[in-house]
Amino acid sequence: MQNLQLKKGSAELMILSLIEDQPRHGYDISKLIEQRSAGAVKFRVASLYPLLYRLEQRGWIDGRWVEKAGQRRRRYYHLTKDGKRVLAAQRRGWLEFVQAINLITGLENV
Repeated sequence: MQNLQLKKGSAELMILSLIEDQPRHGYDISKLIEQRSAGAVKFRVASLYPLLYRLEQRGWIDGRWVEKAGQRRRRYYHLTKDGKRVLAAQRRGWLEFVQAINLITGLENV
């Protein structure tokens, strides 16, 4: 239960961060989250795609369909100007939150 709540609170930050440097499709985003977290965080398709849709509706990301020879059509997402602003704010907020938790729990000395 705790991991689920942490994932919900950080999902937008993770997704926006992963598409900051290059456009990515949903499956790629999902696999990168799993790889970079050493398997600790996983997204099911059923929860990832609705989140991508919401981020697109907010204007933080933009998606476009891409067809490549021998592959099925995929929707690639990239950050918009508003998305870059939101990502910067979320990073600041997350850093402040983590620093506060570290102070409270004594983890800054570990």
